[in-house]
Formats: sequence, C-alpha cells, structure tokens
Amino acid sequence: MDTDTVNVSLVTEFILVGLTDQPDLQIPLFFVFLAMYMVTALGNLGLMILVLLNSHLHTPMYFFLFNLSFIDFCYSSVFTPKMLMNFILRRNAISYVQCMTQLYFFCFFVVSECYVLTSMAYDRYVAICNPLLYNVVMSPQVCLNLMLGSYLMAFSDAVAHTVCMLRLTFCDVNTINHYFCDILPLLQLSCTSTYVNKLVAYIVVIINIIVPTPTIFISYVFILLSIFRISSSEGRSKAFSTCSSHIIAVSLFFGSGAFMYFKPSSAGSMDGAKISSVFYTNVVPMMNPLIYSLRNKDVKIALRKTLTRWKV
Repeated sequence: MDTDTVNVSLVTEFILVGLTDQPDLQIPLFFVFLAMYMVTALGNLGLMILVLLNSHLHTPMYFFLFNLSFIDFCYSSVFTPKMLMNFILRRNAISYVQCMTQLYFFCFFVVSECYVLTSMAYDRYVAICNPLLYNVVMSPQVCLNLMLGSYLMAFSDAVAHTVCMLRLTFCDVNTINHYFCDILPLLQLSCTSTYVNKLVAYIVVIINIIVPTPTIFISYVFILLSIFRISSSEGRSKAFSTCSSHIIAVSLFFGSGAFMYFKPSSAGSMDGAKISSVFYTNVVPMMNPLIYSLRNKDVKIALRKTLTRWKV
C-alpha cells in the first residue's frame, strides 16, 4: 500500500503559541483570565439555578436563556482551563487527540449558541408582535423542537469539521499560532491538500449565515415596527427593555465572530485574530449572564426570592 494515501498524522502533539509570547505578560494575563472564567462560571451557573428554582421563570424566554447559560458555561470551559495552564507552563503542548476533541466541542458549542440566539429572537418576535398567540405558538413542544434542532445542527457541523480535520496529515510543523485548536490555524499546518476542509467550512458558514442572520434581522425589524406603533412611551420602553438585552448579546457574539472569520487570513493578521477571538471565546460567555441579569427585573426578583428563601 502506498504510504502517501494513508491518512495517519505524523504529529502526536501540537504546541500552542498562546495569546502572547511575552514572558512579562503571562502571570498578569493568568489572573485576568482566571477572574473572567470565575465570573463566567458563577454567572452562568447562577442563572441556570435561578431559572430552575423559580416557577415564574418557567417560560419559553427563560427556557432558552437556561440553555444559553449552559452552552456558555461549557463553551468557556473548552478553552479557558487549558489557556490558564499555558500561561504558567513553559511548554504549552496539547496532544493530537485533545486538539481534535477541543476542535469538536468548539464547533459544537459555537454553532449551538448561534441557533439558540436565533430561537430567542423568534421568541421575542412572537411575544411582542403576536402576544395573544404567544402561548400557542411558543408551546413547550415547539421550544423543545427548536432546542433539539439547534443541538442537531451543532452536532452535524462539529462532526463535519472534525472528520475533515482528521483526514489531514500533519508532518513536521506542529506549532499552532493560537491559544486553542481553531480551524484556520490548523489548516495552515497541514502538509496535505486542505481543499475539502475549506469547501466544507465555506458551506457550513454559508448555512449558518443564511438561516440565523435573516431570522434575527427580520424578527427585530418587525419588533421595532411594533414598538414604534405603541402609543404610550411607558409601553414602548417596557417592550424595548424586553429585547434590548438580546440585541446586545447578539451584537457581541456575531460581531466578534464576523471580525475573526471574515478578515483576510495571513500570518500577520493571525495575531490580531487571536485578540478578536478572545471576545467570542471569553468575553461573550462572561457578558451574557451579566446582560440578562443586570437588565432584567424578573431575574432580579428571582434572585431576591432565592436569597430570602435560603436565609430562612
């Protein structure tokens, strides 16, 4: 058998360059990202517990928010523990198997978040534009189907990317110019053709743009039109406050992702891409529970009730 046709990687581990190679910044960055991860973990776990413990939060909106918090907690846990270790270790190595596993879960959770945010936009559209039909349209079965569909899309995309990456051969170069195993930095290291990988990546990205982006955009066009038709300023303010948090979360997630993946890729731009990727891998999962708790009266009431219950 021709050994050139056997798709077995010659690389058994990769070296992660990390966020920066400057020694003086390693310890300060360790504490910065440790604090961010603690806020992310406590914020998302806290929001999940509040939704579970308070019956008035057992609504479609908070069902999606529970899933968003679960995804954000898992999502940040894919990168951050390894990232923190890399700040204090001299040799930032990750095995081939760990790298492919990290790639799979990165793809799974990022696509999941994309579709959960889309489902949340549709939920706000129904709540504001068709309030009388809300309980019928957003039934428990519909909400469950939307979430199952989100996870199924994420599973399919993650499998497609990971299988395509596993077919590549990595020969001599094993240094990844990133702090985790992302698709683009890995493709730069392959010593075999990456045509199929790039084709699959383009198809997946196009699908994940065609479905969520118009849904979110059209939903908020109708939401804003409905809000402007409300006669009282108090009513407009209340309606806008229910979806403003979601607008901020969507802008942070899609904005940082677009900046990362729609820039021309080059060795020089990769350093800038690492900085921008911090936003959707670390900042967005940390900000979401803060956005939805600090700007949400229902969550504040649930927090007060839960704290009072625990004191008693």
